[in-house]
Amino acid sequence: MALITCNFYSEALGINTEITAIIPQATSTQYGLEGKAGSDRHPTLFLLHGLSDDHTIWLRRTSIERYAAALGLAVIMPNVHRSFYTDMEYGLNYWTFLSKELPRIVRSFFPLSDKREDNFVAGLSMGGYGAFKWALTCPDQFAAAASLSGALNIKNEEIMARNPRDMKLIFGEGSLAGSKHDLLHLLDEVDSKTGPKPMLYQCCGTEDFLYQDNLVFRDHAERSSLSLTYQEGPGSHSWDYWDARIQDVLAWLPLQNRK
Repeated sequence: MALITCNFYSEALGINTEITAIIPQATSTQYGLEGKAGSDRHPTLFLLHGLSDDHTIWLRRTSIERYAAALGLAVIMPNVHRSFYTDMEYGLNYWTFLSKELPRIVRSFFPLSDKREDNFVAGLSMGGYGAFKWALTCPDQFAAAASLSGALNIKNEEIMARNPRDMKLIFGEGSLAGSKHDLLHLLDEVDSKTGPKPMLYQCCGTEDFLYQDNLVFRDHAERSSLSLTYQEGPGSHSWDYWDARIQDVLAWLPLQNRK
C-alpha cells in the first residue's frame, strides 16, 4: 500500500485542507504483508472521523492500512474538524466539500473508480452520522454505508447538551426534525423513492452512551425497504471496539474483486 498525506486547496471551504489516503499497491516480497491491487481503477472506502479527531486518527488508532491491503481497497480519510459533515450555519461548507468536491478531487489525484458499486462510506460517532447522511442523501453514489457507534439521532437533546456551542454553530437554532440533517427523515425519503438504495451496516456497543439512539435508528430502518445489517455487543465509545468492528465492516463490504 501507498500511504499518502495530501494537502490541497478546497474551493468549497476557501482554505487549504488535507486528507490521508491509502492507495493499493500489488506486492509479494514484503515481510508480513501482501498487497493486492487490480489492474483497473480501485474500489474506494471514504472513512470518516469522529468529533474530537481528524484525518489521521483511523491510521493512528487502528490497523486500517494492513486490513485494506489484502482487499485492494483504497481508503480516503478527509478532515472536516467539528462540523458534523455539514454546511455550517456559522462556519465552512463541509457538506459541499465532502459530497461534491472531494470525490472529484481525489479521483483526479488517484486511480479511483467512480462506479457506484465500487464506492463505500463508513465512519465512527460523528463520522457514522456523516456516513449515513452522505449515503442516504446521495444513494446513487454508494453501494454500501457503515456506521460504528454513530450519532444517528441528531434530534437527541443529550447530543445537543454535550456540545451546545458546536451544535449552534453547525445547525443554528431551528428544529432538526424532518430536516436535511435528520437521518430518520432521510431514511424515509430514500425508502419512498425508486432508484438505488445503499446497503447499511450499523453497530454499537451496549455500554455506549449512543446505544439508545442506535436502537431508534435500527428500529426505523428495519421498517423500511433498505437492507440493514445490525450488530451489537459489549463495548463502549472506544477504539478497542472500533478497531474490531472496522474489520467486520471490511468483511461485509460487497467488493466486486473479493475472492
